Parts: sequence; structure tokens; C-alpha cells
Amino acid sequence: MPKSRSNNPKTSKSAGEPAWSVPSLREPRYSQSLERGLAILGCFTAEHPVLGIADIADELGMSRSTTHRYVITLVALGYLEQGASRKYRLGLRVTDLGMSALNSTGLREHAHPYLEELRQRTSYTTSLGVLDGADILYVDRARSFRRGQSKIDLGLAPGSRLPAYCTAMGKLLLAYLPEEEQRELIGAMQLAKHTPNTITSKKALRTELDEVQAAGFAVNDEELAPELHSIAAPVRNEAREVVAAVNLAAHSTMISLGELVDALSPHLVSTADRISARLGFRRDDES
Repeated sequence: MPKSRSNNPKTSKSAGEPAWSVPSLREPRYSQSLERGLAILGCFTAEHPVLGIADIADELGMSRSTTHRYVITLVALGYLEQGASRKYRLGLRVTDLGMSALNSTGLREHAHPYLEELRQRTSYTTSLGVLDGADILYVDRARSFRRGQSKIDLGLAPGSRLPAYCTAMGKLLLAYLPEEEQRELIGAMQLAKHTPNTITSKKALRTELDEVQAAGFAVNDEELAPELHSIAAPVRNEAREVVAAVNLAAHSTMISLGELVDALSPHLVSTADRISARLGFRRDDES
């Protein structure tokens, strides 16, 4: 049974009102059925990727029979999948929608040629990601052709998610969040240990995020997976907001983290700046 999340709309409802209800949006043509279906999809998070009918019904304050009817419909449409345990997870149609939304912003289109150029220049895998809650969501990825690089590829592709706290792109984007938003997000995280280097102390994570913001880039020193090194730099929009991150990832037998930072971070930052320019960002000396 998932715990209620502080940013869940149901926490602001009056007593006795269904958790999925949003009265402020009501008008004669408002579809309560669509609202319920979307609320069910919203129950699935990185912390609770697999849920049963009872879990969903309790989370939203709906009857189990009504919940089951909506879930069966979402399964038939491809937005949910049922596993062997008779529980459910998000289906590929949800990923398709997410990627369509990302593509519609132009971010992937603007960035892709620069990722390819950076991959060719460095010979290492490069990626573009955005922060989605406590996860990093991969928007684009250009894989290295080097032998052995596949050992750290982790099967990642556009649409893949990883915990933000143990990735270079995730730490960078967390570092640039407004202070209150960052504090609330970290407070709700569960810092699981993936490797001996994974940061599992929230205090230590906050300290590192301060260092990331001061440095202007982030590193991942085998915190997500053994033998995986990566560095990340920020992508900004016209309003000077950090909206995405670009990274370089390499196998530790090919290059040390120090060499990755010293030799290749200028190329990474240059790539991030060029993508930012496509989004309308201008440095102070260009204004």
C-alpha cells in the first residue's frame, strides 16, 4: 500500500471528498471519468511502480469495483500492463505520450545534432535528460561505439528513468532547483544503496548539491553502477533557467574520473552552451 505523497492533490481535499476530485476545474463539459482515469495513472511513481487494485482504490478513495473497471479499460488501451502477480504497472503508451510531449517542446530536436557531435568528438556515450520528480528522465542518448562501453550502458534509451540522487544529470538538476522545492523533494526521497559509493545520507547529498552548483557541473563516481563514471553540465533556456542536463558516460577502465573532468568537461560544457543557445539563452557577455 503506497503512502500518501505530500504533493498529491488529495491532501488538500475536504473530509469526505474523493481524492481524485478537483472542484476548481469543474464546468458543464468537465469529464469526471477522464479525471478518474488520469488519477489512476498518477498513482504509479518511481517509489511505487507496481500496484494492485486495492492499493489504487485506497490511494484515491474510490471503490474497488469502480477502480477495477477503470484499470481494465486502461489495460485494454495500453496505458497499464498486468503482471503475473495480478498487479499493474504503467504501459508503453504512457512512455509514448511522455516522449511526444518532450518532442513537442523542441528540446530533443535542438539537442540531438550536438549530442552526436560530442559523441564523435569524445568517443563516449552522451545523453540529454530532464528532472521528473525524483527521477532523471532520458530525452535523448547517443551511444559510444567503443568496445566495452556496453558494460555500463544499462539498457538506457529515451524514456528511461533513473533515480536523480545517484546520477550526474540528476544531481546537477537537483542542485539548481529552488531551495524550498529541493528541500521537499530530498525530504521525500529514499536513498537506496546501489554501490559502495552511493550517497545515502540526505545531509551529504545536500552538501554535494551545494558543491555542484558552485562548480557548475556534476560528477558520478560509480554511484549508480560499478565502473561507471559520468559528468553533467546544465542546459538553460531564454529565461536563464536550468531546464535539462547533458552528460558524458564512460567505463572506468577507459578513462579515470579525473581525466574525464579535466580533458572532456570543456567539450561537455561547450555542447550544453550551444544547446542552450538554441533555446534562446544568452550569456552576460552576449547580451
